[in-house]
Amino acid sequence: MIKIAMTGVYVDDVARAHAFYTDVLGFETRHHVDMVAGQVFVTVGAAGGQSDVELLLEPGDGPIAEPYRKALHEAGIPCIVFGVDDVRAEHERLTGLGVRFTQGPEEQGPVITAVLDDSVGNLVQLMQDASAG
Repeated sequence: MIKIAMTGVYVDDVARAHAFYTDVLGFETRHHVDMVAGQVFVTVGAAGGQSDVELLLEPGDGPIAEPYRKALHEAGIPCIVFGVDDVRAEHERLTGLGVRFTQGPEEQGPVITAVLDDSVGNLVQLMQDASAG
């Protein structure tokens, strides 16, 4: 059986991204390893669950990553989708914490979605099964 173990998002600043993804979104730190030349290897995951899936916060200033990230952001395309139990409640909670949304909660067929700016160069979509809420 093949499973997703890790996926990554390119970010402007790994330390700021780590703070946003843990302090604001509520993920937990899985790995925080100092590498050579001041680089760090940082992964986060869902707090209290899905211990086999990690999100790698990767420096996004490389010749491939930077244009890719910029193009996605300018086109309004989220780089990743996170599932939530209640999109409207998360939108309210995160808005209260100062998170900027480019799309508020919206029904889109079988799902309810919202799109936020992660403050480190990406748009992130929150998604809920519409039948669950």
